[in-house]
Amino acid sequence: MVRLLLIFLIFIQQCTLNAQIEANYSKNEHWLILPADGQNILEPYINDSSLISYADVFYIYPTVFTDKKNKSWNISIDDNEQRKKAKRVTRLQSSAWAESGRMFVPYYTQANLRSYSNLENGGRQALLKAYSDVKKAFTHYLENFNNGRPIIIAGHSQGSTHGMLLLKDFFDEKKLQEQLVCAYLPGIGLNEDEFESIPLLKNEMQTGGFVSWNTFKRRYKTKKFKNWYEGKATINPVTWDQKKYADRKLHKGFLFWDDKMYAQSFHTHLEDGAIWISLPHVPFRSLAWTLDDYHIGDVNLFWKDIQTNAKNRVLSFRQKEIAKSQKP
Repeated sequence: MVRLLLIFLIFIQQCTLNAQIEANYSKNEHWLILPADGQNILEPYINDSSLISYADVFYIYPTVFTDKKNKSWNISIDDNEQRKKAKRVTRLQSSAWAESGRMFVPYYTQANLRSYSNLENGGRQALLKAYSDVKKAFTHYLENFNNGRPIIIAGHSQGSTHGMLLLKDFFDEKKLQEQLVCAYLPGIGLNEDEFESIPLLKNEMQTGGFVSWNTFKRRYKTKKFKNWYEGKATINPVTWDQKKYADRKLHKGFLFWDDKMYAQSFHTHLEDGAIWISLPHVPFRSLAWTLDDYHIGDVNLFWKDIQTNAKNRVLSFRQKEIAKSQKP
């Protein structure tokens, strides 16, 4: 009898640990960043606020739920550990777009990292469950905050997966594409013809489409590369076109873990679905050899390049809108 009681108590405890609250984006606490009360974590990265009154950025953070011991497929948006990790990566990544518009970042019921390697055994459902929160957050954003403003969609890895689905559900062959400045979707493999009406942008000033890249070492032709990225849509995030090579003198800046910017840090090569870079010129650079690839740095390796490009695209978008309004 005592043994049965213990088993029951353990079961109840596990159910409590795995309980996931329903996302409600009318509550500020279900947003990591809202312009009204959450922009403060990005303030140290904002020196030019001239575009913030004009455009919006909807950013989706990458996978922070990587616990192999936790058997749950999804983690609740009120999980404290997830929130800490999400806040840290959001500060380092979304800050690249912080000068390009008002920032919106939802917490979401994120899928565990194992989902990508177990798509047919629960992973796909976990990712779709995560996306259902992102979709709900974006719908709330459109209905309550957008008011016709230009939009940047930005993400990385799992965040880019959800960003891709947002494009398909809200922008592709839909009127909202007219408000799309650019979707920055690094860290996943996308086909160049992934969308019906949303093109891969191959010029640094183009708007209304998407860009994507995946960063590797020189010896990048790993099993992971062949399974996920080979032949996929890629631009060079230093030149923002499909040039095969960019000298490190063109590299604008890598935001490193010490929160310092390192410009002219590496040469950049584009080849068959991958960006591979030379060993970055940063402190403790020899430690970079311990990484299998540079996926974790897809955004921060090109932080200053992204910041400059995003602002230029917003300016280009605004110039086009002004030109339209002046036509008779």
